[in-house]
Amino acid sequence: MPCGEAGIGRIQARNPIRAPWRKRLKIIDVTEFYSERGGGVRSHLTTRGHVLCQLGHDHTVIAPGPRDEESAAYAKDGPRGRSRVIRIGGPPLPYDRTYHLLGRFDKIRALVREIRPDVVEAHSPYLAAAAIVACGRDAAGVRTAFWHADHVGTYVEPAIERALGRRAAATLARPLWMGIRGLLAPFAATFVAGDAQAARLRAAGVRRVVHVPFGVEVGVFRPQARDEARRRELLGGAAGPLLVGVGRFAVEKRWDVVLGAFARLRAAPPARSGAPGEPVLVLFGDGPERDRLERGTPPGVRFGGFERDRARLAGALASADVLVHGCPYETFGLGVAEAVACGLPVVVPDAGGAAASADPACSERYRSLDAADCARAIERLLARDPGELRTRALEAAARVPTATQHVERVVATYEDLLRGRARRRVHGPAEGRLHPSE
Repeated sequence: MPCGEAGIGRIQARNPIRAPWRKRLKIIDVTEFYSERGGGVRSHLTTRGHVLCQLGHDHTVIAPGPRDEESAAYAKDGPRGRSRVIRIGGPPLPYDRTYHLLGRFDKIRALVREIRPDVVEAHSPYLAAAAIVACGRDAAGVRTAFWHADHVGTYVEPAIERALGRRAAATLARPLWMGIRGLLAPFAATFVAGDAQAARLRAAGVRRVVHVPFGVEVGVFRPQARDEARRRELLGGAAGPLLVGVGRFAVEKRWDVVLGAFARLRAAPPARSGAPGEPVLVLFGDGPERDRLERGTPPGVRFGGFERDRARLAGALASADVLVHGCPYETFGLGVAEAVACGLPVVVPDAGGAAASADPACSERYRSLDAADCARAIERLLARDPGELRTRALEAAARVPTATQHVERVVATYEDLLRGRARRRVHGPAEGRLHPSE
């Protein structure tokens, strides 16, 4: 999508783009979290590229892929900015073959040295961070990182807790958090979208943590995207409430909780389920667990596939009655925020980043990983007064931060860091000031 044309105008219609910054920044994002089918990090980087380009900056994503290639899908040279994606070929990963191994540090180093960016940012603390460190201190004005996924809290701590209990899990995971602190130490700032994750990083001793919540493409994800024809299509002739779920079909997303809750809801009498007619659940997404999920789903569940058309996805969200979310491990939960922006009430676990997007006035929380409690939360939400619930959901939608607001806050921090580096060059070492959002 060309920068500055109809796409970005539609995306950010509610928050007009401000004049470009005085200095046109060159920004490189390096990530290993870049699926062929999409995903949260890829969606975030795509939207970020649109906004940075419109604000007058040059943006390059370096990510692994099946082959070496440069994407011109939304590249544009001009008075505003330029945004592009450079893929570096690597082998597919075993669990999900739509992700590829980020290697070829020599090629990444050559690209960074050729572009000479003001900012180079790691969008994972592992191979992406290592690739940036391998480029050397002077390869960019400042080096930063973005904390997208808490793998210790997602995989390690739950496994230890199941075997040895919560206290042992916290104790045995402590050295791993010390390792995370070491991985993030070379960076001038670490951005994180969720406040709970920001607190975890600070408790682990990570320095210069900057909390900046993600923004949403509010010109696409909006209540006005509601479409009664789309609703009838998704219900498939049923007359009950329409529930939706959005996300990658992977083990850590805990779709078993959502499906278990829905099975209980379908078995409940209509008076208990909060609405007449049998409910329908439509799941949007794809991933390595899709076949297994489809084989074990209860009646009334449909799979909508991975929806590449963001406007169609927004139409589905805006036309539903409830979004049900199962993952308690996410650092933010962008899909939940997009649902809220569509005016859709949500049911979320009481742990993880998704809970931060859920306004109690138009949402319900349940005990994390408890399918029975999730079903009760859905029942409570459907039993509320529909008119009052709709009013509160529209109010919550109006408060969702925009993608432009997110990017502007991040860029403001970049500029503070660059000014701090310039001062140190002139006056000697001193602690640079970060943006007040730290």
